[in-house]
Amino acid sequence: MARHFAEPKLVVATHNRGKAEEIHQLLDAFNVTVVSAADLGLSAPEETGATFEDNALLKARAAAAETGLPALADDSGLCVAALDGQPGVVTADWEGPTRDAMVGMARIQRELAARNVPDLPDERRATFVCVLALAWPDGRCEMVRGEMPGHIVWPPRGTGGHGYDPTFQPEGSVLTCAELEPAAKNAISHRGAAFRKLIDACFR
Repeated sequence: MARHFAEPKLVVATHNRGKAEEIHQLLDAFNVTVVSAADLGLSAPEETGATFEDNALLKARAAAAETGLPALADDSGLCVAALDGQPGVVTADWEGPTRDAMVGMARIQRELAARNVPDLPDERRATFVCVLALAWPDGRCEMVRGEMPGHIVWPPRGTGGHGYDPTFQPEGSVLTCAELEPAAKNAISHRGAAFRKLIDACFR
């Protein structure tokens, strides 16, 4: 059985402010004070894992150990079928040293063009993946995974969201993630799906 979360404060192990705000919104109903790794000036551990699960666990445990507080880490990425699942766990690295999402989106487009992948939804299928790891300072950890299927669009559309949202159109939607209102995005997103699992397991 999963451990119930009863503490008043939670560290979100991310330096991505857009992601931290999204997580804050998802946990808003549970009266938990959410602080990010950036707020606390925590160091960012090197993500050496081979899977999303490996990296989420690594980040959550590092933040819990450094703060003595329970910590939630998200490891997420975009897996493009025609690119053999790339960029996957190295999605952030495709953004270059300045972590510019536009650089990563442009690289995906170049890679698809180099493989002569037609600009058709079925040919540009992709999946956003999110793994959440909730770690306590005593070493206990709970982990869940959420996915959102869709396809890559070009040029990017929309100004909302963060990361690769402008180039990803969820299955069943006519809008990209960056064109969706936050509540609408959270209702269908990989992160929203993972959070619903985590909330059912640990917060209810």
